[in-house]
Amino acid sequence: APQNARDADFYCVKWISWKGERTPVVTQSENGPCPLLAIINVLLLQWKARGGPRGVKLPPQKEVITAEELMAHLGNCILATQPRDTSEGLQLNFQQNINDTMTVLPKLSTGLDVNVRFTGVSDFEYTPECIVFDLLNIPLYHGWLVDPQSPEQVQAVGKLSYNQLVEKIITCKQASDSSLVSEGLVAEQFLESTASQLTFHGLCQLRARAREGELGVFFRNNHFSTMIKHKGHLYLLVTDQGFLQEEGVVWESLHGVDGDSCFCDTDFHLSHPPGEEGASAAPPDPRLQQRQVEQDFLVALSLQQGQDPPAVLSDLELARQLQQEEYQQHHPHPHPHP
Repeated sequence: APQNARDADFYCVKWISWKGERTPVVTQSENGPCPLLAIINVLLLQWKARGGPRGVKLPPQKEVITAEELMAHLGNCILATQPRDTSEGLQLNFQQNINDTMTVLPKLSTGLDVNVRFTGVSDFEYTPECIVFDLLNIPLYHGWLVDPQSPEQVQAVGKLSYNQLVEKIITCKQASDSSLVSEGLVAEQFLESTASQLTFHGLCQLRARAREGELGVFFRNNHFSTMIKHKGHLYLLVTDQGFLQEEGVVWESLHGVDGDSCFCDTDFHLSHPPGEEGASAAPPDPRLQQRQVEQDFLVALSLQQGQDPPAVLSDLELARQLQQEEYQQHHPHPHPHP
């Protein structure tokens, strides 16, 4: 077999400290199977919280894992979901779900066919591919939502899935009714203006819908990522094999729709990616960078709601504000100046 074909069947394991334990994370090569890895990494990170046979544990010295091993671990987790109730109806339903899942498993190593609806962050057209997430009780999210404050777009998009909306646009363009043509153009403009597949409204809904500490899978641009909500903020697990040796790069913040993000370590403290200017300098105050993240989100939220954005503080002003707050904590009752 060609060298690149052989390499594609092996994935490097990155070990991190997670909730006080040394925990493995499977990294992704250039064309790795992101649906499979996203699900496996949720199960790996869930092990301590969930425990039992439905988690995944790897040998402590494991550095490389094959696609076949990953599939075997996933299959064991799915089989462990068998209901304790021995009633014939539940057992038949479970057997049917297992049969459906086994036909889907091979697709996890190439890519799943999921079809989003623009009405909610958990709204997808139900396809057999979704059953894997249902059986393992792993939430699947996206952030490609239509803004309810744009009634024209709401009317044009409705409750259609992505595939249905594309068909509607084609049909409307060929219609003789000018109102239908106009509606098709509005729908097309929505798809073009949200080509990043994440909107401000979608980001707000993601933050509201995801539970604190919840691990799930985030779908965007045909890519699946392991996602967590920590202290009200969303983070995506960094699985790029290029960060294999970078212990300080574990999570990437999800706080903007334009790709702007920050890298964090396993404790969600902001850090520099390797090779970035200033990476060898003294680490920045994580409180300052967290304030900047929150400030960016508030500005985006205000713009999305049609309000004037709040005054944006510079780095120096933010630092002075933090310094003043810290001073007041240590000197709660300062003497008045004459």
